[in-house]
Amino acid sequence: MRGTMKKILLLEDHPIFRLGLRQLIARRWPEAGIVEAATLAEALRACRGGDFQAALVDLNLPDAEGLESVSQLRRAAPALPLLVVSLNAEASYATRVLQLGAAGYLAKDRAADELVTALERVLAGGRYITASLAEQLAGLLTGDLPAGAPHEALSPQEYRVMLQLAAGHRVADIAATMHLSPKTITTYRARILDKLGVDGNVELARYCIRHGLDGGSA
Repeated sequence: MRGTMKKILLLEDHPIFRLGLRQLIARRWPEAGIVEAATLAEALRACRGGDFQAALVDLNLPDAEGLESVSQLRRAAPALPLLVVSLNAEASYATRVLQLGAAGYLAKDRAADELVTALERVLAGGRYITASLAEQLAGLLTGDLPAGAPHEALSPQEYRVMLQLAAGHRVADIAATMHLSPKTITTYRARILDKLGVDGNVELARYCIRHGLDGGSA
């Protein structure tokens, strides 16, 4: 693996945590070329001219919230393996980023111990999830765990719309971000409210906060 390392994209807006991730990568792969980005826009520009083997991606950035960093990077660079490293609750976000095509999910409080292992797995073409998430997913598949909260029944697109509505974004802005029509977003909104049993955006925001889906401070 040391001989095949080229470049890694590091998308993280917190300078201190970004430095910590960079040091972990450099300690394992001293020859790695690490390109840093503090915003999604910077990362998208880097993808256009970069030959990256993997990207470490935060979920909440100055110009992107929720799942948008993953969704837009997947759109811009479909073949680029993404390892999400975030403070967002693993149980709420990990399955969603995997559905969007990310190669793995790692909570920030586990990064010091597991980042190298996770990145090795992703660079080898595999996926990485923690043992606790694997157990949770196995329980869902076998029916050993009870049905989840209403938001778990949302489609990936509905989930993206839900997070942006809860963050206070307008329908027109969400439509532009997702490259969809406002009418389509309005339809998604109606489905979301119905599935969650809430009456409007204020109740939707409260629902997301109550279930740890408000994005955190990552």
